[in-house]
Amino acid sequence: MKSRSSLRSLKRQPGSIVVRRRGRAFVINKRSPHLNTRQS
Repeated sequence: MKSRSSLRSLKRQPGSIVVRRRGRAFVINKRSPHLNTRQS
């Protein structure tokens, strides 16, 4: 899981959900898990 400076391009991918947990933004994608990311 890599950190990204911008999650905007990732949240446009099919199946992506942006979730905020513990002060961080996560992109969770169950269709293609290699798109899972964390932004601090």
